[in-house]
Amino acid sequence: MKMRLEWHYQVPKGKKTYLLSTDFMSIQDILFFARDIEKTGRVKQLQFYDQMDSEWTKKELEKLLEKKSQEPEQIVAYFDGGFDKSTHIAGLGVVIYYEKDGQKYRIRKNERIEEMESNNEAEYAALWNLLLQLEELEIHHTELTIKGDSMVVINQLTNEWPCYEENLERWLDRIEKKTKQLGYIVNYKAISRKENREADQLASQALNEIFISSHLNLNDSET
Repeated sequence: MKMRLEWHYQVPKGKKTYLLSTDFMSIQDILFFARDIEKTGRVKQLQFYDQMDSEWTKKELEKLLEKKSQEPEQIVAYFDGGFDKSTHIAGLGVVIYYEKDGQKYRIRKNERIEEMESNNEAEYAALWNLLLQLEELEIHHTELTIKGDSMVVINQLTNEWPCYEENLERWLDRIEKKTKQLGYIVNYKAISRKENREADQLASQALNEIFISSHLNLNDSET
């Protein structure tokens, strides 16, 4: 998550003020910059804004920084949905890589759900399931990368393609509301099925009623 700072500069011995604005930078850097500016004695007002243009106070940012020091970071997640036309059952696969306290972790999980209408809907359902897994990890207000091999889902979420199907539009709205609620800045990336093989395998296993739920410390597995 990155922030920018607006500094209302007070002219010495005068009533005139100037508005200065920084580029986006990390929370740590923006707070350091704000404290340094305050030392000048020329501050009428400081305003902080995130990449979604939401306003924060300095106190709120300090609390967020303290909380984020205990949260996962460097998050890269994968999703995939498999669909059985004869039964309208979908298999959902998600994989999440993240770092915490200098350790690297991987989550692998799948699920089987009914009453799907298409493979595209299964892909959306898989992405929704991924967001729920991230929420379970108590990840909030951060930037992350989500990868999938569904061109439809990725391009509709990035507004490259329009969405005309009502059932997909509902999933799209739910996902956008959830990411906003959690304060995510999401970098969606389309990848090949080969690059998405972990999530693809999990989706296939769910269709075959083979269920996986693992949370692995990758540092331990390397020793």
